[in-house]
Amino acid sequence: MTELSRPVAFPQDRTCPYQPPTAYEPLRSSRPLARIRLYDGRTAWLVTGHHAARELLADPRLSSDRTRPGFPAATARFQAARRRRAALLGVDDPEHRAQRRLLVPSFTLRRAAELRPDIQRIVDERLDAMEAQGPPADLVSAFALPVPSMVICALLGVPYADHEFFEEQSRRLLRGPDGADVLDARDRLDDYLGTLIDRKQREPRGEGVLDDLVHEHLNEGAVDRAELTALAIILLVAGHETTANMISLGTYTLLRHPDRLADLRRDPGLLPAAVEELMRLLSITDGLVRQATEDVEVAGTRIRAGEGVFFATSVINRDESVYPDPDALDFHRSARHHVGFGFGIHQCLGQNLARAELEIALRTLVERLPGLRLAAPAEEIPFKPGDTIQGMLELPVTW
Repeated sequence: MTELSRPVAFPQDRTCPYQPPTAYEPLRSSRPLARIRLYDGRTAWLVTGHHAARELLADPRLSSDRTRPGFPAATARFQAARRRRAALLGVDDPEHRAQRRLLVPSFTLRRAAELRPDIQRIVDERLDAMEAQGPPADLVSAFALPVPSMVICALLGVPYADHEFFEEQSRRLLRGPDGADVLDARDRLDDYLGTLIDRKQREPRGEGVLDDLVHEHLNEGAVDRAELTALAIILLVAGHETTANMISLGTYTLLRHPDRLADLRRDPGLLPAAVEELMRLLSITDGLVRQATEDVEVAGTRIRAGEGVFFATSVINRDESVYPDPDALDFHRSARHHVGFGFGIHQCLGQNLARAELEIALRTLVERLPGLRLAAPAEEIPFKPGDTIQGMLELPVTW
C-alpha cells in the first residue's frame, strides 16, 4: 500500500485555526473520496470533493440515524452519545421531516429579519459592557459566546439566567474527556429542559419556540415530552455553540487578514458576502457523518451498504474546481454553494438566524472598535481540537 492510499487518521487537529489539518493535504489531490481510519481502528470513506459531497448529502441512501447497527463514530465521545435519543440531525425521514416541520416557521428568513433589532440590541449591550471594562478582554467570554447564547435563549424561551449551567453542559457534551462525561452532561440537559417544558405546560403561554411547541403540539399529542426535550437540546446547544465559534474564529481570521478587515471598514455592504466566505473558509463543522443503507456509486467509486461516510467540510469547501485560489479569503467571490451549513434535508435549520447574528456582530465590532487587534501573539492563542466544532478557546484582544 502506498503512502497516499494508506487510510488517513480522522479526525485530526488543525495547526492553524482557519486552515484544514496539514495531514489532510494529500486528500485534496485524491478527490473526491478517500479512505480514513477512525479512533477504534475501523475504516470509512471520507468525502473531499464538492460535487460528490452535495450529491451524497442529498442521497436518501445515506442515513443519519445513529441508532443503526454499526453507525460510525469519529470519537469515543460520539459513540457514547449514540445511547441517547437524537433529534433532527440524528434521524431520517419521515421522523426528521415531521420534526423539522414543527420548527420551520420559527427559523424562516422573515423571522430572522424580525429578530435583527433584538440581535443588534444584544450586540450593543455586550460591547458596551466590554468597553466599560476596558482592554484587554477575552472576546470569547465577553462577546462571542454571550451574544448567540442570549439570542437563542430569547428565541426559545429559555432563561438566560441559567446560561452558565447549559453552556458548561454543552461544552462537556461536545468536548468532554470521555463517554461518561458526555452522558452525564446529556442527562443534566435532559433534566433541565424536561423540567422547563413541564413548567411551561402548567403556566400561561409565554413567548418562545418552546412555548409554541408545548401549547400547540405537546398538549395536542402531536409530539411527546421525550421528543420535545431532545429537540430542545439540539436547538439550545447548536443555537449558541456554532455561532459563538464563528464569531470568535471569524474575528481572529479577519485580524490575521488586515487587508480584508480594511475592505469591510471601507465597504460594510460586503458583510453578507464576507459571512459566506468565512463560512466556506473556516468550515467549523468539519466532519458530518452518514452510513450507507445500500450500495451507492459516486464518481466511479462504490460505497457499500453499511459503510461509514464522513464529509471533510474544510477540504470540500476548498475544492479548486469550484473555488479558484481556494485558500484565499476573498469577499468578491461567490461562496453561496459552500457546505458550511450542510446540504440536503439536514441542511442547518438555523442558517438564516446564524447569518443575521454574524453580520450584525462582525459589522458592529468592526465599526465600534476600529483599533481592534490581538492582545497576544497569534501562535500562542489556544483553539479547539479537531474532534469537535472548530473555534477559539480564548481570544485576547485590545483596542
